[in-house]
Amino acid sequence: MARALLRRRGALSSLLSAAAPTAPSLVPSLSSAAALAQLRSPLDERLLRLLRSEISYVADRRPPHQPPTSFRSFAVEDRPGEQWVRLRAARRGPGAGEEAIKIDATLFDGVAELPPDASLFNRVEALEQGPRLHLSLIVEVARADRVLGFICSAWPDNLTVRHVLTLRGAGAATDDRGARDFTRRKLEPAEREAVKKFLQEREVDAELAEFLHDYVANKEKMEMLRWLKTVESFVEK
Repeated sequence: MARALLRRRGALSSLLSAAAPTAPSLVPSLSSAAALAQLRSPLDERLLRLLRSEISYVADRRPPHQPPTSFRSFAVEDRPGEQWVRLRAARRGPGAGEEAIKIDATLFDGVAELPPDASLFNRVEALEQGPRLHLSLIVEVARADRVLGFICSAWPDNLTVRHVLTLRGAGAATDDRGARDFTRRKLEPAEREAVKKFLQEREVDAELAEFLHDYVANKEKMEMLRWLKTVESFVEK
């Protein structure tokens, strides 16, 4: 569904580019919608019909739903118009300290590909199940003046850690843009289980990955619908 929406959006972008004027022109001030409609070119009218058809398809046949504002202990920040979503949580850490957990998740940024030597059965099964989409997470766990970060891959049914991020130098200072200064290193095989357990204790696990896939699929519909209506408004004027 996500890939189909992106293809539709690309086709509409091409039509919009073709409909854009190549030179500035003076348009008389008209107040009535009928008069404005008379000034539109046949290509504009065709584009409007296509836009309204797509809006009807997304809004009526596959309508997005109101996104949840929380998941488990996390508060979810939707960020309309942006290509990512943020989750925040606070929990009591070891001892008397408190931890702040922040997760930034992209929209879908990849898809699993079958190996070249995959059997015919596996290829048919993959076609029936649809694409196996991927999204990326940056998880940040802050405690007092210590911060750990993790770059993760979220699939529909599991979450894997690709890299661990640690602060350079002492303290948890940020740069002028508010971004933390991290250095990245890959996980050794012996460390993966300990890191997996560390994140599971903080509810960063396969269940979160499943939630994010559902959330992002819905967000992509909402963003597509918002974009279509913006383009429609532009063409109407």
